[in-house]
Amino acid sequence: MQVEKKWVLAEEVDENQVTDLSKSINVNPTLAKILVQRGIISFDEAKAFFRPQLEELHDPFKMKDMDKAVERILTAFDQNESIMVYGDYDVDGTTAVASMYSFLNSQYTHLTYYIPDRYLEGYGLSKQGIDYAKENNISLIITLDCGIKAVELIRYAKELGIDVIICDHHLPGKELPPALAVLDPKQTDCKYPFKELSGCGVGFKLIQALCTKLNLAEYVAYEYLDLVAVSIAADIVSVTGENRTLAFYGLEKINFNPKPGIKALLHLGGVKSKVEISHLVFQVSPRINAAGRIDHAHLAVKLLIAKNEEEAMLIAQQVGDKNNRRKDFDQGITKEAIQIIESTEKNLKAKTTVLYQKNWHKGVIGIVASRCIEKYYRPTIILTESNGQATGSARSVHGFDIHQAISNCADLLSQYGGHKYAAGLTMPIENINAFVEKFEQEVSRTINDEDLIPKVKVDSYIALDQITDKFFGILSQMDPYGPNNMQPVFAAKDLELVSEVKILKEQHLKFNVKDKHGKVEFTALAFGMRDALPILNNQNDFEIAFTIQMNEFNGTKSLQLVVKDIRRI
Repeated sequence: MQVEKKWVLAEEVDENQVTDLSKSINVNPTLAKILVQRGIISFDEAKAFFRPQLEELHDPFKMKDMDKAVERILTAFDQNESIMVYGDYDVDGTTAVASMYSFLNSQYTHLTYYIPDRYLEGYGLSKQGIDYAKENNISLIITLDCGIKAVELIRYAKELGIDVIICDHHLPGKELPPALAVLDPKQTDCKYPFKELSGCGVGFKLIQALCTKLNLAEYVAYEYLDLVAVSIAADIVSVTGENRTLAFYGLEKINFNPKPGIKALLHLGGVKSKVEISHLVFQVSPRINAAGRIDHAHLAVKLLIAKNEEEAMLIAQQVGDKNNRRKDFDQGITKEAIQIIESTEKNLKAKTTVLYQKNWHKGVIGIVASRCIEKYYRPTIILTESNGQATGSARSVHGFDIHQAISNCADLLSQYGGHKYAAGLTMPIENINAFVEKFEQEVSRTINDEDLIPKVKVDSYIALDQITDKFFGILSQMDPYGPNNMQPVFAAKDLELVSEVKILKEQHLKFNVKDKHGKVEFTALAFGMRDALPILNNQNDFEIAFTIQMNEFNGTKSLQLVVKDIRRI
């Protein structure tokens, strides 16, 4: 069952602004239109967008408590105190720990790092981590990508005589933890100009501030921009403002002089072309994440702080093995989940998916929930057994607050937490059936039918003959892509199929297409779209939405279309 998608065209913009920008920066009007849609109207704004400057990064001391954090770390240096760098087990957390640990280790030796065990300790700052610090005479903990809501745990650390510096980017709760310093631009009274840093990005600002106080050159901090770029790619933060600058120069470093660990992961991923942010999303990040999903994320940190290529490749191969196991679990459980959904009419007609199998691997259930949404597009919860309870991951569709729907079922739950589009929950196993019914009722009561239709956001219609190497050369400079600067999606109609449609691996389509009255042919790839084959077999009455990609094969480069959707006209 393939859910039909709704195309949403970008809002119309002022044609005079498009014409003026097209002339002032000498680009195709279609490209100028996309820039205007994104709020880039003048020559200076376009220059800042296409050529961000490191000198424009904000002063780290504008962040609330930055001076306190720097002063406390320098005091620890002076008094030979032991410092622990603590971070979460996901990509943002491990890149943050790797960058902070590597920087501090270049200046100081009484240092360790700590990543919580996903299965024994869970997300964020843990009591076990604090106890470990106490047992090892650690008097300062720097938390990265976590800590902003750990009020009781930081109070506990304080009672043990341990100071805590929080570097986090999540929304604070009503009460701030009693930490020595809280670095989080999302605090209401923090004047830092950019609010959307990743956790690793907040850590980077602390590194910048320390470089200033230690009279180190700016480029010392810039050594860690490759790790910051990976965190931005993985953590789905806005790729605008300061994040665009950090990602832009992080990618530049990855292309010219990456950390051995990142280089090894790109090699394992088969990336031989210029590295773009999509390579970090699809090749690097899943491998880093796999360490914590299948085993323990300290292996990911060990990889990211490796100092030579030989050591990095050995660790990367271990991480790669865990990623292969993750894929096996992911594919097997997804297949089982689809079979369960397809097994009854009731499951197929429901507005939610809630599935439980006690033997499903806890480390991949969030991925499986996302896979189910790709196919059925409705709020989804995948549950497994852990410590005698049902524990699960929830994922939502755009526009629907799944956390609120779960909270309306709180009487059946042991605990839950998360945000609008993703959440975690735990319940007694005997409550599962009641939860399935109540969650379906809550979602049915509150969701709009419109929310259950997947959307394809189209930036602009285009004639295929407009797509030239020059056009793509300018378009590709809009990368790094990400939230608030997504890769432009084009649509084309009046098309002619000029090849037979090939079916690849039983689920993907490959075909050649051109404008009916044009001359230029393009190869189009439609991943996972075998169900659209009847539309293409109709020959001429179809249109496609797509992104544009440079394909490199046997030393030859050619532009190709990556199809997002195919529909009848």
